[in-house]
Amino acid sequence: MTHVGDIAVTGLGLVTPAGIGVEENWRRVLSGRSCAAPDEALAGMPVGISCRVPGFDAEELLQGFPAWQLERFVQLALAAARMAVRDAGWDPRHWDGTRVGVVLGNSLGGAATFEDQHDALRERGPDKVSPLLVTRYMPNMGAGYLAIDMGVLGPSIGVATACASGATAVGTARDLLRSGTCDIVLAGASESALTRTVMSGLAKMGALSRSKAAAEHVSKPFDAERDGFVAAEGAGVLVLERTRDAAARGATVRALLAGYGTSSDAHHATAPHPDGLGIERAVRTALGDAAVAPASVDHVNAHGTATPMNDLIEGRMLHRVLGGGAAVTSTKGVTGHALAAAGAIEAAYTVLAVQHGVMPPVANLKNPEPALELDLISGEPRTGHVEVALSTSLGFGGHNAALVFTAA
Repeated sequence: MTHVGDIAVTGLGLVTPAGIGVEENWRRVLSGRSCAAPDEALAGMPVGISCRVPGFDAEELLQGFPAWQLERFVQLALAAARMAVRDAGWDPRHWDGTRVGVVLGNSLGGAATFEDQHDALRERGPDKVSPLLVTRYMPNMGAGYLAIDMGVLGPSIGVATACASGATAVGTARDLLRSGTCDIVLAGASESALTRTVMSGLAKMGALSRSKAAAEHVSKPFDAERDGFVAAEGAGVLVLERTRDAAARGATVRALLAGYGTSSDAHHATAPHPDGLGIERAVRTALGDAAVAPASVDHVNAHGTATPMNDLIEGRMLHRVLGGGAAVTSTKGVTGHALAAAGAIEAAYTVLAVQHGVMPPVANLKNPEPALELDLISGEPRTGHVEVALSTSLGFGGHNAALVFTAA
């Protein structure tokens, strides 16, 4: 039984450093201007820049829900999910919640709350620890609260595959639809962990850029002078339905989720396999699932973290599998690296590239890595028909995920 083209993307919601809402995000990503800026909360730290969501007002965006109870990563997720559901033309008051599912990725949970409450315990004793500590900290609470907010009575699943979490969530949602478990699935991821402790850890392990350049020029995926990523927060949510169901209700289909592949490196806690064999398996699986020849891929939104090792390994893999025909970008040059949320945010950008026939440039790409034979998009967006697009995600622990989207 064929599955090609059976899953439709009918809604998108984005809350990222590039803006609040799909349109604002798309304009900023196409501009190729980085969102990185000095971060007052990180003053005196080894790395003092980040990419935060600007102007996010949880009370305004989450009216009707007690936003004060929620950790920021949950607030971001709920705001993005509400946008996505509206974009898909659904009203949760009128759907059959038993046929709706949620799959939401997150890695670091309520890191800020945990740090604050640890300080409260140490400095003032156990009576000063908040009763909200556990529910604000638990990484699954994005999925849990989204189900509460939307009246979702089907599966509510939290996914944690590090920086591949968002893509894994989208692929898992596909499986729920194909199996008949759900008719609608809200899939994506969120992250907000730009705390002094987390950022210190990322800096000490060498993941963050130590560049002394102006903040907006630091994140430079696939550039010869890249030296690490800029950490970010954000959320992305996609509404997925079977194509026949979307057609039956007259929904607008932004793109089709045609293929998904996942794999493990079984190699190292943080470094990808030196030959990129794990992510290659995920990509080939996704292409096979979509019944797409590698040479047919028009566009890639690569993981492209701007770390020296990742970009080299991933770039060589892309050329080995796809050849030189696909136009490649990494939108992390604009948004920074939103960790667990990255794969969901980039999946949404890939859908938009397919829908609009426009591919974003790599921000700050001045001197492309000479060891790579890729058609990297630099300077300006590239316009052209995008029939098939690939989004790749890699995570600490050796998690890999790849998504293939095709024109509706």
